[in-house]
Amino acid sequence: MKKVLLGLLAFVSVFNSYCQEKPTEVVYRRSSLFTLMVTDESRQFANVIEEAFTTAVLPDKFNDHTLNGRTIPKVYDEALSKKELNAAQLTAINDHFTTNDVAKAMVAKWFNRDDQGAFNMDLISERGSYNATDLDVKIAQNSERGLATLADAGEELIKTTFVVINDFKYISKEEVADKAKKGLGAVSGLMKKSRGGSKLASGALDVAGKGYVIKTTSHLYKLVWNEETAAIFYNDHWIDSSSIDPARKKAFEDSDIFKLELIGTEVAWADLQSTKFTKKSDAELVAVATVKATDAVIAKLQRKYEVFRTKTPLLSGDPLSAKIGLKEGLEAGDKYEVLEQIIDKNGKTVYERQGVIKVDKKQIWDNRFMAGEEAEESGETVKEYTQFKGGKNYYSGMLIRQIN
Repeated sequence: MKKVLLGLLAFVSVFNSYCQEKPTEVVYRRSSLFTLMVTDESRQFANVIEEAFTTAVLPDKFNDHTLNGRTIPKVYDEALSKKELNAAQLTAINDHFTTNDVAKAMVAKWFNRDDQGAFNMDLISERGSYNATDLDVKIAQNSERGLATLADAGEELIKTTFVVINDFKYISKEEVADKAKKGLGAVSGLMKKSRGGSKLASGALDVAGKGYVIKTTSHLYKLVWNEETAAIFYNDHWIDSSSIDPARKKAFEDSDIFKLELIGTEVAWADLQSTKFTKKSDAELVAVATVKATDAVIAKLQRKYEVFRTKTPLLSGDPLSAKIGLKEGLEAGDKYEVLEQIIDKNGKTVYERQGVIKVDKKQIWDNRFMAGEEAEESGETVKEYTQFKGGKNYYSGMLIRQIN
């Protein structure tokens, strides 16, 4: 089994690398993300699913804020209703956060906390393209400009740190086809709710027993970082390598001020069109489906929750384009605001809207996981970007953000 898993990891890694090309070297401040999954040891391919999930590369539009411990056990209780089980799973997730001090660990990672309890600004400087000297807390505490920069770092970086918990449910296409023919409710709902449902239905019926449909229930959490939390951290917990203070070290370790807040829950369906992958084993299909499902639910969460929407740099002003596509959930008619990143007189970052553009429905890039292999097999030449309409005088490096 170990050899099989290693082979699958290599397989998934190759195609993750293919699909995760860096869109541009433009420096901009990304949201940070830590993803976990609910494990179900009783289901088939449990190890394959976990390995595929934990080795998948995060979308380039996020900073990787991964911590140790990527799994949360699934709650089982036959005495509970479906609604009660969902509530119990959320309770288990919150218990995991509390027991493992996840919010505190996320803050510690932001400030590179070492074994002595010392913090530094290196990671914030790197991710935010700040001058490390300006971020020195001792200077910031006595400098209006330094305080503005420090507040900016909190607003732009720490405050946009998220956790997504994925709970996957796999259904073989043989089961989908069987239930669809019988008109059973769960699958009928899938056909109606899934984007491109009619294609999914026909594909499942035509290729019974080959491939998987995945329902992913995902919970989105955000790290709470406000003025009060920041003030307590800097005033009561901060020490650096030149001023080790055991009392402050213990104060941070004993603190319970760091929290994660639930933003919302979303359900997404992902389908592996297995007609293109008939030579792959069931284990390989499950591994690919896991990555596709993760991408699909992140896209849906961003569409629903504005706070989770990320900025993307324009690749070019002519053609007006960006390296995002179907993997990010783009649809014909989607609108994006074009932002110019400006530093004000206090050193704080502001974003000025320069206009609104719309996705060109004829020029949407299919960058979903494994789409490159499908195109290669069919001999297609694919432009690796999506084109937009609606503006002039835009240039590479401007940022776009969805507004509908």
